[in-house]
Order: sequence, then structure tokens, then C-alpha cells
Amino acid sequence: MRGYGFVGVGGPDQQAFLDVPVPEPGPGELLVRVRAAGVNPGDWRMRNGEYGTVGPAVLGREVAGTVVAVGPDVTGLGVGDEVFGGCPGMVGGWAEQALVTASFAAHRPPEVSARDAAALPVAAGTAFDALDNLTLPAGSTLLVNGAGGGVGIPTVQLARARGLRVVGTASEAKQDLLVELGATAVVGGRDVAHHVRAAAPDGVDGVFDLVGGDALRAVAPLTDPAHLFSVADKPLVAELGGRDVARDRSTRVLDALAALVADGGLDPFVRTVLPFDRVAEALATVEDGHTLGKVVITMAGD
Repeated sequence: MRGYGFVGVGGPDQQAFLDVPVPEPGPGELLVRVRAAGVNPGDWRMRNGEYGTVGPAVLGREVAGTVVAVGPDVTGLGVGDEVFGGCPGMVGGWAEQALVTASFAAHRPPEVSARDAAALPVAAGTAFDALDNLTLPAGSTLLVNGAGGGVGIPTVQLARARGLRVVGTASEAKQDLLVELGATAVVGGRDVAHHVRAAAPDGVDGVFDLVGGDALRAVAPLTDPAHLFSVADKPLVAELGGRDVARDRSTRVLDALAALVADGGLDPFVRTVLPFDRVAEALATVEDGHTLGKVVITMAGD
């Protein structure tokens, strides 16, 4: 079958369509005919060698599709079910058929399109887990550093749904979007701490950082380190006394996210949809770093 990935560690010149065998589902795995697959920064970072995979390998971390086979020890999901979820080892989704981890898969409600469902496990799942880690009560103020990105947009929506006040940092171009989502928007940069204090004179109760580096250093003093979380810079957040987000890659999280989408409480914010033949363009769009919303690829017929 046809897949798309990389043949060796490096830049876009290492990407290629690959002729790969149909995988056999092992214990706790599903084989899914892929209808849609999400595109994430982790995909080009995988190609760059940041996660230790040297290739050749099929990229793709999250998919939606139809179950065509189940491995041993799988319960609750069967052949013919429409599902969405994450791929084992967070690779392999950009193919005509892909393995999905059953414990991180869920039924796709009919109200949720395959395109929207494929965008949920990585970005929205990370946002959901971050808010669970923070455990802020309703009425608290959360600072989302980098709120206009792929994880930041669902974080703002999910935080607002939990009754939190959100202050979000983003570029000038994304300020209006954050306001539409219900956040108080401030521009990041050298004076970000001053801008946040002006927007939240009573202080913030927690910080979720999606930027890292100097931007993380700038906002870290605004909260108790126990309420400082980052998925962008693990060494620095540890140095500052904060924590990485503990991921709960489970059906529980996916069911909750799908229910919110079905009820209109969460927009997966899929704004770029490209066919599988243009997957290289889709990855380049994400790697460029200026895309607004999620990028999803679809297979022929979907």
C-alpha cells in the first residue's frame, strides 16, 4: 500500500511516498482504513531525528477511519466501527491503512466529521490533559503562552468551557481570533509580563506555556511554580520549578473531546484540508509555523 514518510533523518528532501506492507494489528491494536489524518509539528520533528526514529518510516500521529481488523485483547471496538485515535509510537498514520492504539481510540460520533475527529488526539488531547493537570477551579485566571497555535486554540476553548478566565499571548495577527474565542489577548514579546499584569491586575492562577525559551522565562514569575506547566521546553520548565504535562492518552479523553465537538462546545479549528497526494504541502505548511488552525489530509473518496 501507499504511505508517506521519510527515508532518512534530515530535511524535506528526505520525505517520500513509500510502498509499505499493510501492518498486522498486534495486541491492543486496531487496523484502520484511514479517512483523514492530522498533521502536527511532531511530524517534521520526527523526520529531523528529534525522537530517535531514523527511517524509513511512515509519518502521522493521529487518524480517523474505519476499523478493518482488530488485534488480540481489544474490546469495545470492532470491524466496521468508525473510530479516531493515536498511532502506536505516534507514527504510521499517513497511509491507506494504519494501526491505532485501541486504548487511545474512540468511536466517532456521527455528528463529528472524520476531518474534525482526526484533528483531536494530539493538540486537543494535550490541551485537555494540561487543564486536568492544572486543576484550576472555575473563576480562576489561566495564562496561555502561545494561545494562537495548534494546542493553544483548543486550550482557550476548553478552559472557557470549564469556567476559567483566559489571558492568551499571541502575535498581532492572532489577537482578534483569541478575543472571538473568549480570551483576553495580549501580544507576546519583550514586555509580555507587563501586558499580562495589565490584563490581569489580580494576577494569574496558572500558566500553560506552549512557546518555551525566553517567552517561558518571561511569564514564569507570574504564578506559583506548582501551577506552571509547559509542553514546549521540558528542561527549562523543570529549571524554573514547573512541570511538563502528564499525558492521558486514553479513550476517556477522546470520548470527552468528541462529545464537546458534537455539542458545539469545541471547534477543532480545521482550516486547511488537503488530499493525500498533497501531503508534502500539508507538512510544509505546518513546518513553516504560520498556519492558523489545524491541517488535515484526506484519503481518496473522503
